[in-house]
Amino acid sequence: MCNPGDAAGPDGGVRTGAGLDKDTDSCGFFRGNVCVFQKEERRCRRMKMLFLNVSPRRDGGVARMLEAMADEARARGAEVVCERVSSLSVRACTGCMVCRGEGRCVLPPDDAQRVLELLRWCDVLVVGTPCYWGNMPGTLKVLFDRMVYGMMGEGRRGMPRPLLEGRRAWLVVTCTTPWPFNVWFRQSRGTVRALREVLRWSGFRVAGCIERGGTRQRPVDGRDLERCRRAVRRLCG
Repeated sequence: MCNPGDAAGPDGGVRTGAGLDKDTDSCGFFRGNVCVFQKEERRCRRMKMLFLNVSPRRDGGVARMLEAMADEARARGAEVVCERVSSLSVRACTGCMVCRGEGRCVLPPDDAQRVLELLRWCDVLVVGTPCYWGNMPGTLKVLFDRMVYGMMGEGRRGMPRPLLEGRRAWLVVTCTTPWPFNVWFRQSRGTVRALREVLRWSGFRVAGCIERGGTRQRPVDGRDLERCRRAVRRLCG
């Protein structure tokens, strides 16, 4: 079971490419859903997925959405690791900049180094987070700050150099601001933009995003959980 938490969240949908074509001869022998499913399952068996639950609420909307995704991934044979960011022990970055030259953090080892190794291990990163002031929660920002030396390097002229290329990411963002104001006023959308910025410069390709607004008026329900399961099926397809 994935031990996630909750968020305060906006409404929205999955923004990715279309699903598998059911009429495609996917295995070379016959057409149909069975063949397509087998193809998806084989791919998931090779997939390593890291779920970062940023919400401090253990049984809230973010927790349930990530749980649905993790269960779907396991059912399709993926190797799954779940981390609750609020439970990690991570000291704040001191800004000494030593890591930029030496490629290591000089602070005593804590969960930041361990999560960085998980980022290097995974094929797919799923980040589930509430929206805090149109941005990511401070706990996640502190974690990213501590891992920057292993996520993004610098070229000779100081230009960013991604260190985690070849990996994909999926974002799940919730907030209490109702749809469409969560998007218009850059609440959940601001959180998505901030996460995309970090992940893009680290080398991740953001394959999709689920934004869910208005969670106070309408809590996360079965439709949202099915949306999450579909996202995993697309990642596996």
